[in-house]
Amino acid sequence: MRAFCDRSEPRAFTRLASMNKLLAIDWGSTSMRTALLDEAGTVLDERSAPRGMLTIAPGGFGEVFEQQVGDWMDEPGTHCLMAGMVGSKQGWVEAPYCACPAGLDEIAASLKVVDAHAAKRGHRIAIVPGVSCERDGVPDVMRGEETQVFGALDLLGVDAGVFVLPGTHSKWVTVEGGRIRELCTVMSGEFYELLRKHSILSRSLPPADADVAHDDAAFERGVRAALSGGSLLQTAFSVRTLALFGRMSAEALVSYLSGLVIGEELRCRPLPRGAKVVVVGAPALARRFERALGLAGVASVLLGDEAAWRGLHVIHARARALYPEA
Repeated sequence: MRAFCDRSEPRAFTRLASMNKLLAIDWGSTSMRTALLDEAGTVLDERSAPRGMLTIAPGGFGEVFEQQVGDWMDEPGTHCLMAGMVGSKQGWVEAPYCACPAGLDEIAASLKVVDAHAAKRGHRIAIVPGVSCERDGVPDVMRGEETQVFGALDLLGVDAGVFVLPGTHSKWVTVEGGRIRELCTVMSGEFYELLRKHSILSRSLPPADADVAHDDAAFERGVRAALSGGSLLQTAFSVRTLALFGRMSAEALVSYLSGLVIGEELRCRPLPRGAKVVVVGAPALARRFERALGLAGVASVLLGDEAAWRGLHVIHARARALYPEA
């Protein structure tokens, strides 16, 4: 597959070679995060809006794009690269998955151009493809996280490692030789929400919209219970019994349940002691994973939004290298 999945235009990317600024967009299901980067990848400005894919009617992506970042794109020499659910079947334009093993070359050579919208400015707006892999004949996928992984590799100056990108659907990614070799999705965040809001356990907890402070001790107790116990199907019921016998407050049980779920995620993906995991995500959740990994005897490194912006920058730079001006 040639640049932008279009063999009829093998040099479609060359118009980006003289860019001065890059508009980087992490466009997911619920939010749209944007950053304006200079030639070196330095963040000049950032914006965020709750205009994710789920909030946009079919055919409405171009309008939202104009509302949120149209002024940035009006500046001469500015081009755009997007990652996330914006490239899904329900997104702006579908960017087909790259199969593992996938490195920067495969990703950069498969960018998908949103030509119709960009043509009026003479710019290129492109979308990063997701990554897919198969285990035992069952496919797994991710969109957006691959960009964060490549950004993390560049920020840390490494070409291999184990990465976890926690969230509603956590992604565990193994990289070897600068290429994503394997990925695994764990639905821990979604299971937490189901247990927290819709199970019998919710009756022992404060209302889901209550402002409850995180309890470190209760969280750690939950992690330890998960790591040393059976599956979450068994350990989750302890939320009810601890409340029933007054052993833990309702507020503390919220953190305890979080510890059970994150601990279960680690129990299902055992890592050898002495291993190091790169955690990429929102600070509060990333710190919980850092603590849980520590309780499991695993060291970790934390990265945040900077990984996404660096990832879009390095993918863009690789695409320019692959398709230089004649």
